Amino acid sequence: MDNILPWISLKNVPGIGNHLFKKLIKHFKSPEAVFQASYEDLSSIDGISDRLAGVIKKYKAPDNLKNEIDEAIKKGYKILTMSDRQYPPLLLEIPDPPPILYVSGNLDSFSKNIAVVGSRNATDYGISITKRLCSDLVSHNLTVVSGMARGIDTAAHEGALIGKGKTIAVLGSGLNRIYPAQNIKLFQKISENGAVISELPLSAEPDAFNFPARNRIISGISLGTVVVEATKRSGSLITAKLAAEQNREVFAVPGSIESFKSTGTHTLIKQGAKLVENVKDILDELSNILAYPNNTPIQEEKEIAYNNICLNPDELRILKALEPYPAHIDELARKVKMESGKLLGILLKLELRDLIQQAPGKLFSVRTERIE
Repeated sequence: MDNILPWISLKNVPGIGNHLFKKLIKHFKSPEAVFQASYEDLSSIDGISDRLAGVIKKYKAPDNLKNEIDEAIKKGYKILTMSDRQYPPLLLEIPDPPPILYVSGNLDSFSKNIAVVGSRNATDYGISITKRLCSDLVSHNLTVVSGMARGIDTAAHEGALIGKGKTIAVLGSGLNRIYPAQNIKLFQKISENGAVISELPLSAEPDAFNFPARNRIISGISLGTVVVEATKRSGSLITAKLAAEQNREVFAVPGSIESFKSTGTHTLIKQGAKLVENVKDILDELSNILAYPNNTPIQEEKEIAYNNICLNPDELRILKALEPYPAHIDELARKVKMESGKLLGILLKLELRDLIQQAPGKLFSVRTERIE
């Protein structure tokens, strides 16, 4: 509890949003260091006025924050901070990652996530397609992410469970306020086969303004977002827009040209979203990340890894800096001169491509079978 309280406390300081929180942690490294910083040091941070620096220095955590942590522990929930190993590295890459996540279940930080979202008022066609697609996704060891709303979201989670795979639900309310209420059993099943997560306090209500913010987590935690049945004013298009802004892939399932419920997905396709007819369309588009050819001679694979696998300069620099002997992430960060949050995100991508491996304690090394 002592480790979590400073994070929740800083999050609750009036005037500090997620963007500013990330900036403070990047500079001071921890919430404790933020609270211990001088007025001058705080005021030197872009976005921190003298008044806000004073608010931070005088802030005292109310008892209800401590009670919140106690209640979460009592109910068996986890509270992850941005510094925790289980915190999803992809989520750290977005401009405004949630400082903390309340988790019911087990959140695998290195799972390969695909978001599937769509209309609350889905057709039978949309429900059927979504269940089949998500069942197929988990059969390829992908984790399905959605928002546990009625319609397509519910079908996405159910399809993953039917396929006996993992799924993650991101709520627009606290874990004590399951919405919609009829999905309480689904909440329990997801918690047993993945995780239900929220950045909101346990008793936060499902207010309308929570959901656009929730959508950035759905897209931010995922390699790509699939939209099934969405009108031109659908909230699912917000998730797709966020995915594109976060440099993630956007997919859309076509529907009937006579159905207004598919006008949004058709618009996405016109704008360049990948058209999805089956799971292969998704796997093909993400092949660089999801798979790595294992039928190539080992010596040739080294050349592919460095020349033909579309590594960007940062990825290439990190891959070349790693050796067969494991290196701690702090040592690697110093070696490549990169901020740890960004570094974790890139390491995840390299690990998903089977180019590197991670050992307990944030130790990373190249896969020797790939380079010898």
